[in-house]
Amino acid sequence: MQIIPEINLAMAFVPVIIVLIIMASWSLSLSDKLVALVRMLIQLILIGYALTWIFALNSSVVVLLILTIMLLIASSIALRPLSRDESKRDYWRAFVAICLGGGFTLVFVVVVVLELSPWFQANTIIPLAGMIFASAMNTVSVAAERFSMELERGSQWVDARNQAFSAGLIPIFNSLLAVGLVTLPGMMTGQILSGVSPLIAVRYQIVVMCMLTGASGISVAIFLLLQARRVLNSGGATDG
Repeated sequence: MQIIPEINLAMAFVPVIIVLIIMASWSLSLSDKLVALVRMLIQLILIGYALTWIFALNSSVVVLLILTIMLLIASSIALRPLSRDESKRDYWRAFVAICLGGGFTLVFVVVVVLELSPWFQANTIIPLAGMIFASAMNTVSVAAERFSMELERGSQWVDARNQAFSAGLIPIFNSLLAVGLVTLPGMMTGQILSGVSPLIAVRYQIVVMCMLTGASGISVAIFLLLQARRVLNSGGATDG
């Protein structure tokens, strides 16, 4: 692939600057958006150097440590829509859900689908884990907020669970409908740009879409079951 010169990389921020100008002209807050942009830039630069070192090291211990850190951070971010007290209370449920749902999917794809040997090849397992945990994180985040909102409305826990599960999976199923027609996903696009045959890239993208759907659905189901158990134990509705 062509290496992007620094000046061209800087030009990539032009559309973002236009968005910020629009927000400023509409008197919208920019502070958190600027923080997000700066964090994105710093984080990606640092992770670029870190991954170069990790890929060269290719150690199973380091890979497991990285995966654990990713899970801890993803679980925390997943509960951002909730209040501080709710986030603290439900953190371990989000962690268990993403760990089990995302972890199972990651192991299955690495061992059964890709037949990776050795399993801890950092340049493969870390990018896959990133996609899986991020998808599960976003789904749990949407579902957690919806579940809490439905309970506040007075819904029974079964109805709240079902509504939250459906809402959480809307983005992932929308992406299934759009892939290939509206969007060419990042992994497939990257492979094509690097010279891989589109037919081979399609196979990998099918694997990616399946693993994201599975990880998201299993994770959010586990999270909602744990949440429902909490509601029942605290004296919530028991119908269903």
